[in-house]
This record gives sequence, structure tokens and C-alpha cells, in this order.
Amino acid sequence: MLSLLASAAASAPIQWTQLGLQPGIDLGFFTLRFYSLAYLGGILFAYWHLSKMIKAPGAPMAQRHVDDLFFYCTLGIILGGRLGYATFYDPSLWTSVKLFQLWTGGMSFHGGLMGVLLAIAYVCWRGQLNFLRVSDYIAVNVPVGMMLGRLANFINGELWGRPADVPWAMVFPGAGPLARHPSQLYEAALEGAILIVILMVMFWQSRARYRPGLLVGVFTTGIALGRFIVEFYREPDSQLAEFARETGLSMGQWLTVPLILLGVVITVRALMKPPLASGTGTPAAA
Repeated sequence: MLSLLASAAASAPIQWTQLGLQPGIDLGFFTLRFYSLAYLGGILFAYWHLSKMIKAPGAPMAQRHVDDLFFYCTLGIILGGRLGYATFYDPSLWTSVKLFQLWTGGMSFHGGLMGVLLAIAYVCWRGQLNFLRVSDYIAVNVPVGMMLGRLANFINGELWGRPADVPWAMVFPGAGPLARHPSQLYEAALEGAILIVILMVMFWQSRARYRPGLLVGVFTTGIALGRFIVEFYREPDSQLAEFARETGLSMGQWLTVPLILLGVVITVRALMKPPLASGTGTPAAA
């Protein structure tokens, strides 16, 4: 794949079909799709890493809470992501049995985010935990799942970008003869890899976890900005192409604007308040 990308400038557009990618692992009786593995991998990583995070000083929860979050957040991702997609992108699913056919694709980031927030709120209410601090710890882990999901989109040859003449433009099957932006990789970088580095460094190499809301604020701002930027290069969903032409922005961008503003507000508020004292839930003395 790398050799094809390197020689693209001096040759015809890259043909996605020449990359030798397969949508999943053929088990004979069943194909284990990489998109499903991406969700599973992201969730398992979050559980493992969150269990490691709470062993560091200042944790706002115990392992039993991590176990509860693992279960309820998984439900929130699946149900919220699918119902959000049906609501914002394809309302016809509400009257079709296809709503339950998750393996056909169609998940909304914004819907999944709402599902996860509801799951966190429930676990915090039941365990009498600080919602904002728990959200900080969850936010650090989310970009890994986002990156894996976008890489799976690329492997599946779906959610391609707009026509482009950049050296790395690709011709995707089902998208016509025009070379297009591999926008899935842009998203994997902006919403995944870059945020992974930023949030991991903030958590493990700084005292960010003692400023409630700082990690979740940076995450919200970063992932929303990344999505807003990538939407300029991503082909709008066919059923929403007219909406994008009429409004000047895609549905994804309109849904992302409030998240950018919210993320900035949360970040600023977290920086303005005094940090918590190490190992406690109370503000440090001035």
C-alpha cells in the first residue's frame, strides 16, 4: 500500500481495488467484518486502559464502576449510534426492518456520543460518582475506537471523499471513475491518532486529570473540529447531498458546530477553576 501511495504522483490515480483489501476475515460459514472488529477492539481497549487509569492517583471511581461502564457504554454506542444514524441521516430506517441490521453499516458518531453520555450518567447516578470527572477518564479512550472505525471504513471502501486531484487520490468501487479524497484516513488521523497522542500525554504526563472537565473539553473540541474539517473533503450521504448544497454545510458539520462551542466552554471553565488536590476530590488550597 505504501509503495502505491509513494508512486502516485508519477502515475495514474490509485485504484482502491489494487490495494488487496478485504472487508473481513472469511471463516467459511461467516465473514468477520473489520468494521465489527473495530468496534470490539475500541471497546476492549477502553476497558483495559480505563482499568489501568484508575490505578493512578486521583481516580474518581473503582474497578466495579469500570465494569458497569463497560457494559452500559457498549449498549450506548450500539443503540445510540444506530438510532442516531436513522434520525439524522436515514429516517426511512425507522419504518424498516433494516434498522436492526447493524451489519449493513450506518452508525452516527453524534448518536453514539449521546448513548455513551446517557450510560455514563446512569452509572454515575447509581454509584454517586462525579459525572464530569468520570467523563474525563472515558474521553481519553474514545479516540482509539474512532481511529479503528475510520480505518475499517477505508478497508471496506466506503464513506469515500469528494473528487480530488491530489497525488494520493483514489478511485473507489461504487463511486464512479473519478479519483477521490481518502477522507476515511483523514478522519482516522484527525479524530483518532492526533487526539490519542494529545489526551494520553495530558493524562499521563501532566496534572490534567485534577482539573475536572479539561480532558473531556479538549476531546470534544478536538474531535468536533476534526469532523468539521474532514467534512469539506468527504462526500455527503446521497440522501443528504441536496441538504448540503442548500445550506452550505453538511449535516455532520451542522451537528458538530454546537460540539465545538461546548468543548471550548468546558475547557475554559476547567482552566479557570483551581485544580483538585492530589488524591482528593476537593480543590487545592490557594
